[in-house]
Amino acid sequence: MAARKRVANRYYSGPPSDHFDGTLFFNPNGKSPARFSDLLKWQLGGERSKWPTADPSPFHQATPAKRIDGSGLRLTMVGHSSLLIQTAGLNIITDPVWSQRASPLAFAGPKRVNPPGIAFSSLPPIDLVLVSHNHYDHLDLATLKRLKTKHDPLVLAPLGNDAIIDAGVPGMRLSVHDWGERVEIGNDVAVHVEPVHHWSARGTRDRRMALWAGFVVETPGGKVYFAGDTGFHDGINYRLMAARHGGFRLAILPIGAYEPRWFMAPHHQNPEEAVQGMLLCNAAYAAGCHWGTFRLTNEPIDEPARKLGEALNDQGVPQERFRALRPGEVWDVPAL
Repeated sequence: MAARKRVANRYYSGPPSDHFDGTLFFNPNGKSPARFSDLLKWQLGGERSKWPTADPSPFHQATPAKRIDGSGLRLTMVGHSSLLIQTAGLNIITDPVWSQRASPLAFAGPKRVNPPGIAFSSLPPIDLVLVSHNHYDHLDLATLKRLKTKHDPLVLAPLGNDAIIDAGVPGMRLSVHDWGERVEIGNDVAVHVEPVHHWSARGTRDRRMALWAGFVVETPGGKVYFAGDTGFHDGINYRLMAARHGGFRLAILPIGAYEPRWFMAPHHQNPEEAVQGMLLCNAAYAAGCHWGTFRLTNEPIDEPARKLGEALNDQGVPQERFRALRPGEVWDVPAL
């Protein structure tokens, strides 16, 4: 039988590495995304908990300060994996999604059950956007267009994502990098692009053609780790972060979209694993994200926060050290 012809990478070309085989990116010593047959088995298997059509946050929409100078560190939850980080006079947004759906379609796909915790019109001047990977609940071109028009921020993303963003938002200021690279931002702030265990796709024919990553933001007031979207992967990357960076003032870690475990475990950690990750990477405080806004998987809407509290108790970690943030919630993270 003739060998199957490999599809060319439409986003990136470069030399092979320990996580790029010359065509596709992969997780070293890790797992690839599940097969389509497994996806169908999950989707047709039932067991999805029903979410409310609306689940308002107990917090009002926040109106952030224009800047937080010096070593102060203020975190405001927008929703899902979108958070505003304010420190050293810079305003940084992670994986910004202000759209109603995390989907390529305006009329179908996961719909938000609570409004963004900051109205778009209330955003302070945005200097930097961190995009962890290209799944629709993390890379939203409609939101990036709005940010480009109003704020013209620099967008920092892993390899290959520039092709997607530039095609959808021409003229956006982009800086793309491989794992292990360091980027000077200004105001004594630098960003390190770091490995996580995940995958990428915008459709059915571009799996693993763009890289996925987490970020470490190095600031005068301490380091902030934004893990993006990740599986626990035996804690390998958390141990690596501790070895490379010593520890963190704050880790922003995903705690939701983890059921069923037979399907999700390689690429979406659960709350118990998030607590282990916090401890392994030596984070003084942690904020839980990737939950409570878009129904992506099987668990009930409130389970991630409840399971997080149980895991903290089991590990003897004070509840105030790891908070499952709700939209509009503002946290002035204590200094080290």
